[in-house]
Amino acid sequence: MKTRNAFERRRILKLGAAALTAPALFWARRAPAAGRVIRIGHVSPRTGPLAAFAEADPFVLDGIRKAIGAGITIGGVVHPVEILSKDSQSSTNRAAEVAAELILSDEVDLLVAASTPDTTNPVADQAEVNEVPCITTDCPWQPYFFGRGGTPAAGFDWTYHFFWGLEDVVASFVAMWQRVPTNRVVGGLFPNDADGNAWGDAQQGLPPALQKAGFTLIDPGRFRPLAKDFTAQISAFKAANAEIVTGNLAPPDFTTFWAQAAQQGYHPKLVTVGKALLFPSVIAGMGARGDGLTTEVWWTPEHPFVSGLTGQSSRELTDAYRAATGRPWTQPMGFKHALFEVAIDALRRTRDIDDPAAIRDAIVATDYASVVGRIHWATEPVRNVCRTPLVGGQWRLTDAGPELVVVENSHAPTIPLGGPLRPLR
Repeated sequence: MKTRNAFERRRILKLGAAALTAPALFWARRAPAAGRVIRIGHVSPRTGPLAAFAEADPFVLDGIRKAIGAGITIGGVVHPVEILSKDSQSSTNRAAEVAAELILSDEVDLLVAASTPDTTNPVADQAEVNEVPCITTDCPWQPYFFGRGGTPAAGFDWTYHFFWGLEDVVASFVAMWQRVPTNRVVGGLFPNDADGNAWGDAQQGLPPALQKAGFTLIDPGRFRPLAKDFTAQISAFKAANAEIVTGNLAPPDFTTFWAQAAQQGYHPKLVTVGKALLFPSVIAGMGARGDGLTTEVWWTPEHPFVSGLTGQSSRELTDAYRAATGRPWTQPMGFKHALFEVAIDALRRTRDIDDPAAIRDAIVATDYASVVGRIHWATEPVRNVCRTPLVGGQWRLTDAGPELVVVENSHAPTIPLGGPLRPLR
């Protein structure tokens, strides 16, 4: 296999260099030796319908490169670090293709990827089959793990993930809904993609959890992503008098649904949607119709965490982003930053940088304080997954633009509340 041969070549060169430089050991005591370049491959949806998830990528990558500087020290040797970032174009096929390029052509030492199962899963699958260490984030763990055919008994050998799970989002959503009097009838919007199928799954998704919590889910079935007509869904929700709408869909799909709901006279009390309602640009584009919409909250400037790499607090990171770009912060930014934090930490603790298994073992042993919280892989919920905290938030329209306010934190009380939940009507 090409990657394995590359690692063997590196090992031979390393041993040869050590023999040739043995007389210079005196100088090695005075300054760290210069090591080979370590390559990190990064896959992200910079273009396409998921591009909002990667909006902060240039800022994050620039900050990580500055923090690394001349390189990282591993076993007394300073290794320059090169980050090779490739665009998945919001396509699962393209994500797999560029991941394979990074592994087989660029011969990266470590793969990282983020932003929905459309990106994380094909990248992780390529890493697993080619035995390359891989870290991913920004995808609920069930679509990542079960969507790749994982089983709790076996798990995966080379691929590790940190993010929250559907159990966390259900707990957060239900806690918000219980703050407003409703008939507990929920309309579900689930696209026919990896995320939608996971969220709507009858065994692992929202249906059994909502039923257990005393809510009735109206699921009209899967719709095609980037659909143009949501009349069938709206009609089903109106017929059932669904006072709550939930789901997990891309921003263009929700924008279409919400505009057609207004046209067809459908006015729920609460709309709590994942993915689509994460971004201030989407809320701003809806005008007054964006005020009061609710969503899950992974990370904000108020989260009480600090980067172990740069020393920046969550607030300092978002302030730096605003100063550099003039744009509002976005939730994925914190997780993109943490993704590289965790990767660099694992590489620094690797015993043999030329051995992929040693890098993998360093990932497994991670116990790290990142800007999104503690990252530690253990055995729960499954051995390849570390869960991160989740709270509930509501959008408020202000003179300065849309503001996401934390309105529910019962399952993560260290994250401060920003205000009360208000119904839409």
